[in-house]
Amino acid sequence: MTPLSHIRNFSIVAHIDHGKSTLADRLIQSTNTVAERDMKAQMLDSMDIERERGITIKANTVRIDYTAKNGESYVLNLIDTPGHVDFAYEVSRSMRAVEGSLLVVDSTQGVEAQTLANVYHALDADHEIVPIFNKIDLPASDVSRVAQQVEDVIGLDASGAIAVSAKTGEGIMETLEAIVHHLPAPKGDPDAPLKAMLVDSWYDSYLGVIVLVRIIDGKLKKGERIRFLSNDTVHGVDRIGVFRPEMTPVDELGPGEIGFLTASIKQVRDTRVGDTITHHKSEVEALPGFKPAQPVVFCGLFPVDSALFEDLREAIDKLALNDASFSFEMESSAALGFGFRCGFLGLLHLEVIRDRIEREYDIDLITTAPSVIYHVHQKDGTKIDLHNPADMPDMTLVDHIEEPRITATILVPDEYLGEVLKLCQDRRGIQEDLTYAGSRALVVYDLPLNEVVFDFYDRLKSVTKGYASFDYTLKDYREDNLVKMSVLVNDEPVDALSMMVHRDRAETRGRAMVEKLKDLIPRHMFKIPIQAAIGGKVIARETLSAMRKDVTAKCYGGDASRKRKLLDKQKAGKKKMRQFGKVDIPQEAFISALKMDS
Repeated sequence: MTPLSHIRNFSIVAHIDHGKSTLADRLIQSTNTVAERDMKAQMLDSMDIERERGITIKANTVRIDYTAKNGESYVLNLIDTPGHVDFAYEVSRSMRAVEGSLLVVDSTQGVEAQTLANVYHALDADHEIVPIFNKIDLPASDVSRVAQQVEDVIGLDASGAIAVSAKTGEGIMETLEAIVHHLPAPKGDPDAPLKAMLVDSWYDSYLGVIVLVRIIDGKLKKGERIRFLSNDTVHGVDRIGVFRPEMTPVDELGPGEIGFLTASIKQVRDTRVGDTITHHKSEVEALPGFKPAQPVVFCGLFPVDSALFEDLREAIDKLALNDASFSFEMESSAALGFGFRCGFLGLLHLEVIRDRIEREYDIDLITTAPSVIYHVHQKDGTKIDLHNPADMPDMTLVDHIEEPRITATILVPDEYLGEVLKLCQDRRGIQEDLTYAGSRALVVYDLPLNEVVFDFYDRLKSVTKGYASFDYTLKDYREDNLVKMSVLVNDEPVDALSMMVHRDRAETRGRAMVEKLKDLIPRHMFKIPIQAAIGGKVIARETLSAMRKDVTAKCYGGDASRKRKLLDKQKAGKKKMRQFGKVDIPQEAFISALKMDS
């Protein structure tokens, strides 16, 4: 077992595309942790979608053996964490499992929104932070400017920052020395009862659930019986080991060490991130900060071809094995058939799940408009958590509705500030702060989450030509004047197009929706009214004209009686079609309407 003074546990925090995974690759390569022939880009990112997008979705760890310049041998445990706000809770737990962080900032771009969010997680965990300025090999690199930004925006002393090029390997040895000499060693009592933090877990088809743990106190050995405090389940440990980065068995894990265990656990849902693990009969106090994962964004997933519903069910079941934060339940729609109402941690989580289903299982999907959880307070004093606008109770029974609010942090070049402020005001935002760091503005807004999940990020990138960065944290629930807007086609409500909107914006949103549907729905042999309504009140309407021959324009030979017969026959046929016919709305119309800008 390695002495505590020779262990260093750290994570790398950075904004997306600032070189976090590349730096991790260089640290692994320069210490010969992986043979040169086995090296590949984004070594710790296992999923194809991670490599293609250049992002980290699942936390990964690697154990690095490093001999410092003073001749001492150290064990470095690196946790490569996600950077996106959707996985903020997993990031916060990973931060609690280590004692220090490398703050990676792109020396050509400077501090971004996710840089701020993740460094605040590190500061909350009392980390020692080493600033790293990456990409110094690029011509646009400006280390002094970025150092000033770090000191102005974050408040960290950047005088001892290390200039690095993760691409070329420059500055990597200085980074390893800084980890050894500037980051603190972990603390722990090897003789105390076992206390370990569950950092992450995933499913393996041969071993069951693999649990990534950080030992706080005590020792963990193969064959021992352990207990998870959150659900009080007991399991026997089959194997323990560390990642180098392949799984390597070890005899025991002691205080300060990070490794894995398997215990024939069949479902990831039984292993919750942040949980405390101890021996079967030990009594220890749970580690602070644990909370179950709560979905934030909900939407419906339906197969384009209804014959693939069972394939979709199997795909979702398999994905749920590996993702405890992904929730789903079956639902049916009169327009779209059978599908699933799914809950996600955020929009990126939604995109990742949808892309994996389409790619790995070859199923084309229709995704309904994303929605958030509303708190519906009824007049009898009860409260309902509303996930799907189609399930909204009668408004006569509702006292008031609360919606989730967020604190949004936006970093933008000052020439685009006016457009950003206008966008936030249009989305019912309340400005909380506006400061400057050099030529860039840092804007903090209080925004409704349902305005953000729709198309806010796309609009933000559009009005700033891609230069703005955006991050948010959930704040609270607040009452507002919200209503359910229904869309009726041929007097029949289409549940998949229902949405919750603010009453002041309902008419604008409804008019845009019915105009779009009028262009998308093909003409039939009878007129089709397309309406947007709040309760029984129609707030917008368009009428799709019938596809028929105009017999009133001209009749053969000017025979008035024949004209009358034709009109009566046409009227009877039209009535019959309205009674028995059904408007055929093509799937493309649904997809376009659901993706429509507000």
